[in-house]
Amino acid sequence: MTTLLNNYVINEDTMALLPAAHIDYDTIAIETNQELCIRKTPHQLIRDACLNDCSTYEGRREAVMHHFGFKRKVPVPISPAQNCFVFPTHAPADFVCSWIFYSHVQNVLPASGSTKNTHGQSIIVFKNGRQLQVDVSLYVLEKQLARTGMCMWKFGGW
Repeated sequence: MTTLLNNYVINEDTMALLPAAHIDYDTIAIETNQELCIRKTPHQLIRDACLNDCSTYEGRREAVMHHFGFKRKVPVPISPAQNCFVFPTHAPADFVCSWIFYSHVQNVLPASGSTKNTHGQSIIVFKNGRQLQVDVSLYVLEKQLARTGMCMWKFGGW
């Protein structure tokens, strides 16, 4: 049985935040050992996490844009001191946008039948062995991982 929560604090076990089209909750938080259903959207949870680390989502996003020139699907350094960096799979305003926590990603693979540059699906392989299929091309995921790695280097996550 999955736990239903009114609020959720992103932590070192958070691997992904997935949008949910459900009457009782808006997000599925995937942690290393469990899944939780939350009554806030993934974007609201990311915003809250930035505030908990004494900054705003807008401020973190603007800093990344300033240093790297990224305009879309900007990675967010939620808490650089705690090595917490996240990247969106789609535009954050898009309902289908999932947020993936960089430190948990081991590898990304094309889903069967997809190639690197198609608009098909890909599989995110997490360090605990769990796999998550997403509706994003391998090219986009690799680009997002590279961008997030650059943020980690710049903002001290390594």
